[in-house]
Amino acid sequence: MAQQTKGTLEDKDWLDTILCNLKRNTREYATAATESNCQSVRQEFTQLLNSTLTLQGKLYQFMQQQNMYSASSPAPAQELQKQIQQYQQSGQQAFQFAQMQGSQAAQQPPAFM
Repeated sequence: MAQQTKGTLEDKDWLDTILCNLKRNTREYATAATESNCQSVRQEFTQLLNSTLTLQGKLYQFMQQQNMYSASSPAPAQELQKQIQQYQQSGQQAFQFAQMQGSQAAQQPPAFM
């Protein structure tokens, strides 16, 4: 580990900062990809997201191996599966609701004031 000098950060502090920025970037790229209506822009943000996730994962593993990052205890597989199913169900319900609302809106003439 590098010796800390006045005005500089230790290696762990630098890596924590980089890790936080990579996590922030993944959120921003995911948002940009999901909100893009241009397929080529969406694809570019998806590629940026995937490469950033890969880099973030590698940095996390390195920091964990160097005892610079303490991971939370693993969740039971059964609990993870339950959460995944709940999220999938919610997504399906939201999609069905949007389809229903879209078909109802298409059947009704626009309201004018």
